[in-house]
Amino acid sequence: MKVLYFTRGFTPHDRRFLEALAGTPHSIDYLPLLGRLSKGVQAELPENVTAHAALLGANRLSWHRFPEAVREFRSRVDQINPDLVHAGPIHLSASIAAMAGFHPLVTMSWGSDLLWETRKPWIALVARFVLRRSDAFVGDCQAVKQAAIRFGMHEDRIVLFPWGTDLNHFTPGGGEKVRADLGWEDDFILLSTRSFEPIYGVDLIVKGFIRTAPEQRALKLLLLGEGSQRSVFENWLDAAGLASRAHFAGAVSREMLPDYYRSADLYLSGSYSDGSSVSLLEAMACGTPALVSDIPGNREWVQPGENGWWFRTGDVASLSDGVLHALEERSRLEDVGKKARRLVEQRADWNENFPKLIEAYEIAVEHQQGVTG
Repeated sequence: MKVLYFTRGFTPHDRRFLEALAGTPHSIDYLPLLGRLSKGVQAELPENVTAHAALLGANRLSWHRFPEAVREFRSRVDQINPDLVHAGPIHLSASIAAMAGFHPLVTMSWGSDLLWETRKPWIALVARFVLRRSDAFVGDCQAVKQAAIRFGMHEDRIVLFPWGTDLNHFTPGGGEKVRADLGWEDDFILLSTRSFEPIYGVDLIVKGFIRTAPEQRALKLLLLGEGSQRSVFENWLDAAGLASRAHFAGAVSREMLPDYYRSADLYLSGSYSDGSSVSLLEAMACGTPALVSDIPGNREWVQPGENGWWFRTGDVASLSDGVLHALEERSRLEDVGKKARRLVEQRADWNENFPKLIEAYEIAVEHQQGVTG
């Protein structure tokens, strides 16, 4: 079967899906919606994946360009001639495939497209349109599944699996070099790996640190990633006199990422919307206890007091209290981390979960045959 993988751009998640798909008997074509197909992206693609220039050259898709995008998608489909299209996020790539009328169509949610973006009425309408025209749907958690059903997807054509993580790459133990390089060998390190954008709530983490750190000299804050709010966070920390106790590590390579998780005493995520957060699963796989926002996607993985803790979403005081509680429970953190690792071994092994995607392809083909037969 020839599969066209149609996505927004090229993220680490896209790379993982394409690498896994390249190992199947199917022929895989990759079509990004936006941007340009740089040499760096081409170098990261598996050799047996056929890459195509982006549908649109812009970095953003405005509503008035949808007709152009649909026409161009139809043209590309005529050239590529796929047997199946795998498309997501729902309000971007999947909506264009659905408007173009292509079948069989497998729609994949990226979590926030259904759980967060659909707060906007027009995106909710788009989601309903797309899901009612999808032959199969792929999601990563129960919250996403229930949202898909609400927007009109038939439950029998939903395939659910956590995107999970590579348990051979993200493992416990180590992290001493990162601590030593920072001069934080004996400190209590808080780690955030989310992008500095409002949806991910990194501002809560910075505010919580500023609230807690003055009375807790052992606390240090390690921030990975980049984003539009970085300068704001730097200014906050500088004004609070805490700039020397926080470190912005920037974008970290996949090879180095496990060492950062292992160096931390507590992983933090203030996200307002997530499915099964891959960052959370990576931290858990490395045996790092987590303190995360109380949202449905996180509740599927973190059991308070067992393998981590929740704090009230959007509540800086609750986050700060959670950090203090973890400090008080410092002697238990190793055991909490072991339980976190055990859970992801049971439920979040990428190599075990990925084959369920092929099940979605089979459902889509069978459904379309039933419709046209």
